[in-house]
Amino acid sequence: MVVDHYDARLVRLARKGDQGAFAELVDLYKDKLFHLGYRMLSNRHEAEDVVQETFLRVYKNWSRYDDKQKFSTWIYRIATNLCIDRLRKRKPNYYLDAEMNDQEGMDGYTLIPGDDKTPETEYLLSETQQTIHQAIAGLPAKYKSVIVLRYLQEMSLQEISDVLDMPVTTVKTRVHRGREFLRKKLEHKVL
Repeated sequence: MVVDHYDARLVRLARKGDQGAFAELVDLYKDKLFHLGYRMLSNRHEAEDVVQETFLRVYKNWSRYDDKQKFSTWIYRIATNLCIDRLRKRKPNYYLDAEMNDQEGMDGYTLIPGDDKTPETEYLLSETQQTIHQAIAGLPAKYKSVIVLRYLQEMSLQEISDVLDMPVTTVKTRVHRGREFLRKKLEHKVL
């Protein structure tokens, strides 16, 4: 794959100290990692911190990178683990209302495009998505990470397995249980 080859070349150069190559890697991954962090943490500032910390860890830990694996898998694993660590450190009621004051995150990125949207359908769609994102925000960390990677980052089960360093069967189980958890939370809501 062309992208993998390009990533591999940049990684090789960055590991040798090429700051330009490292800057290109940052450019390639910063938005993807921010979206991952934002979906998992529901907080713009924490997501930005996770992106920064991820690249800092990559830079400091080049010696731990195994060039037999994809760079994207390694960097997503670092970012996901940082998000999970932050979720574990939170007080339970902190993240339940975290999105209430951070409305700037509800931008066009999360809206499904359509040709004939009226203001009413836009409002209903926005309300529905907000309800779903709040339900995802309330998931336990072990389910939240797989749900975000699967449905918001659109990764395959194998990619999630690689990122989280767990068997595909465990990923499947957590996706299933996470969806059940969401279904139970959402069945009382009118969508």
